Amino acid sequence: MTIDATDRRIINATQSGLPLAPAPYAVVAGWLGLSEREVIERLAAMQDKGVIRRIALAPNHYALGVTANGMSVWDVADDHAETLGAEVGALDFVSHCYLRPRVLPDWPYNLFAMIHGQDRSEVELKRQEIAALLGGACGASDILYSTRILKKTGLRLREGA
Repeated sequence: MTIDATDRRIINATQSGLPLAPAPYAVVAGWLGLSEREVIERLAAMQDKGVIRRIALAPNHYALGVTANGMSVWDVADDHAETLGAEVGALDFVSHCYLRPRVLPDWPYNLFAMIHGQDRSEVELKRQEIAALLGGACGASDILYSTRILKKTGLRLREGA
């Protein structure tokens, strides 16, 4: 998956979001000295190659009243972790889900799933749903609640990187 300098310029120009305009790709094209069609085609090609996962709206869940956020952590049997992790990640209330190595003896958890809700009781109900899905393959769990936002952005490429 290689990208060229023009692809990198497009990523740098759009990584903080598309301009709020009737023709956002035309605006980006104007910034970069490209045609609107080239910007659209290059973004589509990068998406086809997996360089870009998706182009989507990212609502501010805090502004929508979804203010309870908990990273649930689970000690899932290794021989079930991949399959069960995919099932947990497919739940509509899980925004992201990861498998990570345990750090024994202090940290036995290998499956991480971010849960969002309007309050902690809603998050706890969703956590119980995950626990039921994991069943006997789960040995222990915990949840780490967000208390404040320190940074909220996706990956950002540096200019020239």
